[in-house]
Amino acid sequence: MKNLFDLNGRVAVVTGGTGVLGSELAKGLSQAGARVVVLGREAQRRDAVVAEITKDGGEAWGLACDVLAPEQVRAAKEAVLEKYGRVDILINGAGGNRPPATTGSDLSFFDLPVDELDHVVRLNFMGTLIPSQIFGRVFAEQREGVILNISSMAAYRPMTKVVGYAAAKAAVSNFTQWLAVHFCQNYSPNIRVNAIAPGFFLTEQNRYLLTEETTGELTPRGRAILDHTPMGRFGEPCDLVGTVIWLVSDASKFVTGTVIPVDGGFLAFSGV
Repeated sequence: MKNLFDLNGRVAVVTGGTGVLGSELAKGLSQAGARVVVLGREAQRRDAVVAEITKDGGEAWGLACDVLAPEQVRAAKEAVLEKYGRVDILINGAGGNRPPATTGSDLSFFDLPVDELDHVVRLNFMGTLIPSQIFGRVFAEQREGVILNISSMAAYRPMTKVVGYAAAKAAVSNFTQWLAVHFCQNYSPNIRVNAIAPGFFLTEQNRYLLTEETTGELTPRGRAILDHTPMGRFGEPCDLVGTVIWLVSDASKFVTGTVIPVDGGFLAFSGV
């Protein structure tokens, strides 16, 4: 059984690898034996994640990359191939929301800046599609590989306020299923594409929606979420790692085109 989840010798690329969730996934992949390439825009944060992984005995490498810049993604792909000769796993971890693209008492839907909405939609959807195109070509040539996308509870049930984010994550879920079928039918059944749909985690992007900035107390939205989460808490980044290791390892080699909720029961609860 242990060998099913073993990632020894595999090369895993993590976009958004400097974020709260992405960095935790990068560390989890390393602990399972993978050689991890951390992609992110900020050098200091990349270096910190790499240092933490190597301190624990893992192998990691950081590369500058903006997932919305195809030329940067291609350069990262070439660098990884030059260093390792192959890529086995792509985690599309880049994403998130922004306050200017979020409705509220001081910003109505009618006044949401189009450029802000466009950024959120592009970051979450195109920021998943572009790396999947570029690294997916490697998988097509190898005739094997795994892509894991990050969807959201907002893809199942659109959340108030985050209109662009919810729509983009719904697109990520749809794209995950489309791409899984496309690879199987056109290249190899050994290329798998899945996604996880995290429930509610305190990240940099949503902390302002769930907790009060000055006191740290729950906002009404944060309280409503916990009231509708049977486990009664927000997720911890480490809660995602086990599901991710399953989806990128041989333990799930007959699983493709799925979106797995990791949500403390939120999706299952009707409110009564």
